[in-house]
Amino acid sequence: MARIILLCLLFLVSTIHRGTAFYLPGLAPVNYCKKEDSSDICKHNIKLFVNRLNTEKYMIPYEYHHFDFCAGDESQSPVENLGQVLFGERIRPSCYELSFMKDEKCKVACKKSYRQGDKESEEKLDFLKKGMALNYQHHWIVDNMPVTWCYQLEDERQYCSTGFPMGCYSRESRFQLDSCSINSAYIKPDNYYLFNHVDLTITYHSGAKEEWGSTFKENGGRIISVKVVPRSIKHENTPDCERKEPLRIPSEPLHEKLDITYTYSVTYVLNNTIKWSSRWDYILESMPHTNIQWFSILNSLIIVLFLSGMVAMILLRTLHKDIARYNQASFQIESGEDAHEEFGWKLVHGDVFRPPRKGMLLSVLLGSGVQIFYMTLVTLAFACLGFLSPANRGALMTCAMILYVCLGATAGYASARIYKSFGGEKWKSNVLLTSMLSPGIVFSLFFIMNLIFWANESSAAVPFSTLIALLSLWLGVSFPLTFMGAYFGFKPRALEHPVRTNQIPRQIPEQSFYTQPIPAVIMGGVLPFGCIFIQLFFILNSLWSSQVYYMFGFLFLVFVILVITCSETTILLCYFHLCAEDYHWWWRSFLTSGSTALYLLVYCIHFFMTKLEIEDALSTFLYFGYTFIMVYLFFVLTGSIGFFACFWFVRKIYSVVKVD
Repeated sequence: MARIILLCLLFLVSTIHRGTAFYLPGLAPVNYCKKEDSSDICKHNIKLFVNRLNTEKYMIPYEYHHFDFCAGDESQSPVENLGQVLFGERIRPSCYELSFMKDEKCKVACKKSYRQGDKESEEKLDFLKKGMALNYQHHWIVDNMPVTWCYQLEDERQYCSTGFPMGCYSRESRFQLDSCSINSAYIKPDNYYLFNHVDLTITYHSGAKEEWGSTFKENGGRIISVKVVPRSIKHENTPDCERKEPLRIPSEPLHEKLDITYTYSVTYVLNNTIKWSSRWDYILESMPHTNIQWFSILNSLIIVLFLSGMVAMILLRTLHKDIARYNQASFQIESGEDAHEEFGWKLVHGDVFRPPRKGMLLSVLLGSGVQIFYMTLVTLAFACLGFLSPANRGALMTCAMILYVCLGATAGYASARIYKSFGGEKWKSNVLLTSMLSPGIVFSLFFIMNLIFWANESSAAVPFSTLIALLSLWLGVSFPLTFMGAYFGFKPRALEHPVRTNQIPRQIPEQSFYTQPIPAVIMGGVLPFGCIFIQLFFILNSLWSSQVYYMFGFLFLVFVILVITCSETTILLCYFHLCAEDYHWWWRSFLTSGSTALYLLVYCIHFFMTKLEIEDALSTFLYFGYTFIMVYLFFVLTGSIGFFACFWFVRKIYSVVKVD
C-alpha cells in the first residue's frame, strides 16, 4: 500500500516538474535585459512559442506547422504535461526572433511559394483557405503570457482575445472584415486575405532596486503584456509594411506563381504602473461576459440558501413533532393506556432497509461517485489556493487525473461497504465493476473520439504512448487501490440497521401524482441545477470558446451549495415518500439528485444551438461525445451526494424512535 501511494506521489511530482520546466506561474518571474547586459540573472532573448490553432466553427484543432506557416526548430519544443496533451495543446518554438528592448521594423520571418500544377503546393494553399474560411485562430505565447489581440466592441469596451485570426474570407460581413484589420477599399468578393504580417507590442515593467537588489540594471525589466495586430500586406520584391493593399488569394485554383512573405514588427513600451504580479488582470477583465451582474449572481445564491434553509427548518420541525408523537405512543403502550394506530413513515419500519433490486450496480455507482466527489473537492481546493491557475497550463487536468487514480481506494471501500450492507456476497464482481464500469465508459468514449482526431491528423489526437500511460495508470494503480479499498470495506461486519426487516414485503398503497417515481425524480433536479447554471455558462465558454476560466473561488462556493442543495432536496422528497408508505428509497434517492444531470444535458444542448456556430456532423458528434462524458460524471457525483444524505437521514430517524 505504502509503495503504491509513494509511486503515485512521485508520478505527480514528476508530472508537475515537467509542466513547470516550461513555466513557473507567479513563482519565478523572468528578468530580461539588453543583449550587452545579459548575464545569468537576466536574459536578452525572448522566446515566442506557437500553440495549436482552433476555431468555434469546427471541433478539429491543428498544429501550427499543419498550415504551412513559418516553423521553428521543433526539437526544442517544451515537454507538455498530461493535462496539456489531453487538451490538445501543442506548444512549439517559432522562428520569430525577439531581443529585449530591440525594436524591429518589417523583419522577414520566412517566405513561402506556391506554384500552379504542383499538387503539394495546391493542397497546402487549399488548407490555408479552409482555415481562413472557418476562422481558425492563432495562439501564441511569450513569457508564458498569451499574445493578445485587443479591439473595441460595439459597447466601446475593449476586448482582448487570447487568439487572433489567421485570415479573412471576403464573403463574411463587413463588420467582421473591419475587425480583422483589412482595408475595405481593397476588398473583393469571394477572395481570401491571409494575415502575413504582425505588429507586436511588448510592454514591460522596469526592475526596481528593492526587487533586483545589487543586480539592478536600468535597461532591464519584466514582461507584463504582449499584444498583436495582424495585417494582410501584399509585399513586392522588397518587403514594405506600410503598404495598404492586402495579400489577396483568389478562391479559384492558381493560374500563376504565388509568393507569400511573412513579416513582423516589434515595439517595446515601458509601463511601471502595472506590476508583474498583476499582468493577467487586463486579460481577465476584458473577457466577454465577464462583466457579470454580480448582484444577480448574489441574488441567486441568496435565494438558493434561503430555500435550503426553509427546507431544513420545515423538515426538522415536522420530524421533531413526528418523533415526539411516536415516542408518546410507545410510552402509552408501556403504561397500559390505549395507543393510537401507527401512521406515516413509522409504518414502513419493517421494510425501509430491505435491499434494493440491482444492488450491485447501485453500490458500484456509489463507489465511483465517492471517488469523483473527493477528486472534485481536492482539485477545487488546490485551485482556490492558486496552484492550478490558468497560467499553469494543463495543471488542472493533470491534478484531477492523478487524484482520480489515487482515490481508487475510496471507491472500492465505499462500494464494498454498501454492497455488503445489501447482503451481497459476490465481492470479486463488485471490485471488478467498481474499477471498470465508470472508467471504462469514459475511456471508451474518449478513445472513439480520439480515433476521429487521429483520422483528421488533429493536434487533439492523444499519442499512442499517452494512451498506454493512461491505461497503465488505470490498470496498474487505480485497480490495485480499488481492490485494496474493497478489501478493507468487506473485512468488517456489515452495517447494522436500526430496525429489523420483515420477511414479507409490505404492500405499497396507491401514490398521488407528485409522489410517483418519475415526477418526483424530475422535480428533484430543479433546485440543484438552479444554483449552478450561471457558473455553468462560464465553464462551457472556457471549454468551447477558448475563454480563460479563473473564478475558482466562486466555483468552490457553488460546489458547496450544490452539495447542500442536493442533500436537502433528496432528504425532503425521501421523507414525503416514506410518509406516503413508499419504502423504495434506495434508487430513488440516487436518481432524485442525479436528475440534475438531465438539466445539465438540456442546458448543453441549448448552449450548442445558441452560442456555438457548429454545423457539420463530425463536430456535432465530438461535442456531444464530450458532453456525455461530462453529464455521466456529473450524474454519478450528484446521485451519490443525494444517496448518502438520504442514507444518513433514514438511519437517523429510525434510530431515535421506539419500534415494537
